[in-house]
Amino acid sequence: MMKRILLAALAAAAMLVGAGQASAAPDRVQVGRLACNVAPGVGLIVVSHKDLTCWFHRDGFRPERYRGSISKLGIDIGVTAVTHIEWLVFAATHTRYTRHALAGDYVGGSAEATLGVGLGANWLIGGSHRSFALQPLSVQGQVGLNYSVAFAALSLR
Repeated sequence: MMKRILLAALAAAAMLVGAGQASAAPDRVQVGRLACNVAPGVGLIVVSHKDLTCWFHRDGFRPERYRGSISKLGIDIGVTAVTHIEWLVFAATHTRYTRHALAGDYVGGSAEATLGVGLGANWLIGGSHRSFALQPLSVQGQVGLNYSVAFAALSLR
């Protein structure tokens, strides 16, 4: 039952992300999609740190696997089960993409709210030579009881 509710919440949030595509800078092009599963965890009020596994999908290429972590500094209170985040990945038009080019560190902001099933938004920029941006309004679905408004740091390896 919770899985169906989570999928419905993800579908609704996907419509928001589609609307947010127009907000990408005109000198950037979409190069793919990054799908991440974030480990369950507990927000420790001021800081949190969770491991994640991601797959980068590009048309015409095999998916690339990344491991990493996401850390938050700010208000992060509650408990979440596995969280799934989907980002559209944008690169500067002059960027040449090479395999595993998304590896690196990203910084930005994050906000989420969960009461049973919840959604979140994340804005991060970074990666190889700071030339990649992860969609400003990512699709994030999670199950738990959580509230978070924080600075976020994502590390992909």
